[in-house]
Amino acid sequence: QVQLVVSGGDLGQPGGSLRLSCAASGITLDHYAIAWFRQAPGKEREGVSCISSSDGSTRYADPVKGRFTISEDPAKNTVYLQMNSLKPEDASVYYCAVVQFHLGTAWCSFQPGMYDYWGQGTQVTVSS
Repeated sequence: QVQLVVSGGDLGQPGGSLRLSCAASGITLDHYAIAWFRQAPGKEREGVSCISSSDGSTRYADPVKGRFTISEDPAKNTVYLQMNSLKPEDASVYYCAVVQFHLGTAWCSFQPGMYDYWGQGTQVTVSS
């Protein structure tokens, strides 16, 4: 059974930084993609960033490009989302999710329905 445990949500200041962690267990296939999503009250869940285990390729949503960085530590089975230059509009509940690929190379998508397993959300608040 795949499990994702999310941590790191906190109160951040505008212009400040936070780092979220997504610790994964139970992933059995070599090819998978892990994505970060966020959902603010009254809004749809939106993709933020994604990383492929196959080739390390990454993808970022336009609002976070240049400010957020996704990375993976395979030794710890953990994916991180480093969030810099925080903006009030980054405030949201953040989730990580994983999709495993049985054939071929894992690729990133921001379609929530593509993902099989989700971690619990973590609240990110941005305020001075």
